[in-house]
Amino acid sequence: MIEKFKTLFFVKSSLISLYLALTFPIPFISNEKLKIFSIITFVFGFFLIINITNDYVNTCDKKISYKTSFISKIFGKKDWEIFWKDIKLIKSLPTSQGSNVYYFISNKNESFLVPQRVENLERFVSIIEEKTKLDIDEISYISPLWTYKLLTYLSILMIIGEIIAFTI
Repeated sequence: MIEKFKTLFFVKSSLISLYLALTFPIPFISNEKLKIFSIITFVFGFFLIINITNDYVNTCDKKISYKTSFISKIFGKKDWEIFWKDIKLIKSLPTSQGSNVYYFISNKNESFLVPQRVENLERFVSIIEEKTKLDIDEISYISPLWTYKLLTYLSILMIIGEIIAFTI
């Protein structure tokens, strides 16, 4: 059975709302000669940010695969897949922010970043444990969920403030 794990909603919403908060005013404050160009680039950027936040993971009985969008591939992100039987260990590495990232290490010593920003992470981790027979209880979200929520709410407040500033 194939299970799909999409990018966590609050990760998407934080990136999209931050983009909007930072770029929304530009078409309104741009020079008349650049207004059309700024609107086109705003819409293009909005399309890009929505597109690059649509990565997902598929799991099935035989393998796990990471799928990214065409736009993300242009910017260097790559799809990957690895068969469960080829995963020899899951390696933990600390981040500079005090968290940990995890890598699937294959029998060929290839490294694949374990996605930690997916919806239903608990189910995702349980599938990994079941299929690999490795103990990985310590895998959690790479950043606390409140950070994404806070960024989303602050970005929305910025957008509201910008709308109020331009209508008064």
